[in-house]
Amino acid sequence: MKLDLDIERFWADDREAHKLNCFNPDAVQVAMGIRMSDECVFAELGEEGEPWGYTEPFRRQELNKRYNEKALKIVGRKLLNESDPPPADSHFPGYRQIGEVFGGQYVFDGKTTWLRGSMESPEDLKRKLDEIDNMDLRSFILPPNWESEKKRIYEKYGRRPYQFRGVRGPVTLATSVYGVENLLFLYYDDPDLFVRFSETIKKVLLGYIDIFIEESGRSMSNFDHGFSFADDDSNLMTPEMYELFGYPILKAVFEHVSPEPGDERYQHSDSAMGHLVPILSRLNLTGCNFGPTVTVEHIRKHLPNTRIDGQLAPFTFMSNDEDKIVAEIRRDCDMIRASGTRGLNISTAGSINNGSLLTSMRAVMAAIQNYGRY
Repeated sequence: MKLDLDIERFWADDREAHKLNCFNPDAVQVAMGIRMSDECVFAELGEEGEPWGYTEPFRRQELNKRYNEKALKIVGRKLLNESDPPPADSHFPGYRQIGEVFGGQYVFDGKTTWLRGSMESPEDLKRKLDEIDNMDLRSFILPPNWESEKKRIYEKYGRRPYQFRGVRGPVTLATSVYGVENLLFLYYDDPDLFVRFSETIKKVLLGYIDIFIEESGRSMSNFDHGFSFADDDSNLMTPEMYELFGYPILKAVFEHVSPEPGDERYQHSDSAMGHLVPILSRLNLTGCNFGPTVTVEHIRKHLPNTRIDGQLAPFTFMSNDEDKIVAEIRRDCDMIRASGTRGLNISTAGSINNGSLLTSMRAVMAAIQNYGRY
């Protein structure tokens, strides 16, 4: 199926579609959130590389420039960053991540980095939670040279550390450091410890947020609002489990750093977690990105004021089957119109993976222009 596409009209209409969090009443078409990703350069250009691994900065710049030249011809816009890499000595020292607080280790397997846990029993978990209760979190996570490097980088480059504004979600963190079966069985075998685990994650996460607000040179009366979670494993919990474990953490964090109506409150979970959407509806999310089996109709029913980033299946997009891509876009556009609302931002329901071609992005654009008019 080859659809007509007026590229310049598409981009002009898309600018309007993104206003007011994609709820612009004057927009003539649904918004498009797809802007591809650095991962996609390898298949597009026929180059070797690890999409989820390390690419030397100047090679990355060269690949992105070549990719952008091709993107200009196919979709009419440059998509990837091609700026000069920042100086090597402008980077802040690495600090310990939340998984390490809970005894986990971040391991690169040659392709990507995984969080691997060390706890295997309720006794292991209790010992670790006791240890965290007595931990000086700031001293644990920041390296010994943090203060001197922070001062040097600010004096030389005028840069301060970033705030802590997004994290692996609580369920995915817990399954990574404690194990999927262990966590789910804990709900039945030791509900008090199950709740304590959640409360400790909440305490640690709020600690990270406050520490990096301070490290960024801001204060609790003057900081950048907003927070996002990426919690793929949330689908493994029943609503009752999630109500006790995941929901209280999101609620506390959003109340702490996203108290205003327009503040970012975001949840990504590219899994079949539609059964949790009614619970998430109580969080007044401003944006969401759920799994491809969770429909626009279902999301909009429970989240009437949330921008929907989806629901094109990543494997459909990566298959580069334009007929299937157009069919999914048409389905989602029909659903948002039937709801009588706006706020659909056509994106993949999960990551954009290497192998997804620019011609597929062009197919999305054409489908929106032909079938996504309000």
